[in-house]
Amino acid sequence: MELYEAMRCTPATRRFRSEPIPREILRRVLDAARFAPSGGNRQGWRVIAVEDEDTRRSLRDLYLPHWREYMQRTGAAALLAQAGDRADPRVRMLKRADEFAQRLDEVPLHLVVCVVLEDLAIVDAGLERPSIVGGASIYPFVQNILLALRSEDLGAALTTLLTPAEAQVKELLGIPDGVILAAYVLAGRRAERWPARLSRRPLEEFAFAERFGEAL
Repeated sequence: MELYEAMRCTPATRRFRSEPIPREILRRVLDAARFAPSGGNRQGWRVIAVEDEDTRRSLRDLYLPHWREYMQRTGAAALLAQAGDRADPRVRMLKRADEFAQRLDEVPLHLVVCVVLEDLAIVDAGLERPSIVGGASIYPFVQNILLALRSEDLGAALTTLLTPAEAQVKELLGIPDGVILAAYVLAGRRAERWPARLSRRPLEEFAFAERFGEAL
């Protein structure tokens, strides 16, 4: 698939078929993803591929409390409770996302993406706001995984809501000290057709020239 086409029609997948991903495809995906840019070429990424049913179920159980907290915090839980049978697009999207979270263990492949902490340059740590740039050396790798999965006709969903359970996940998967959670990617064959194109805001709403707010 041509790259620009892939970028325009690769949504988060929340409904998967149950069939496993062949190991040679997974190896091909990760082999391609490793060519992502990396600060200082440190390549601090580490990936644990989880296919065992019991472990997938344990990961789901660690994920769900933080998903429910997120739904409460954003008002999504209240919206769903009041929605009834409304066919509103936002309600439909939230229902799918909630169903996906409840059945997370049914997704055939879970990729727990970690990073070696000392390989990160968290250059905004001293600012009076949450750090955001510390992940610059890991998330290009994650995006490469998503694009490589798309090239293999596989769907994926990226979430970071597993990270609050980092201590329990590290114990479950034997992750050593000095290695932290960065992303959680669920992957498999899509249960639905790929969309022709995603809906996104126009360029004029977010891209500026010289100064914020000036049209590009």
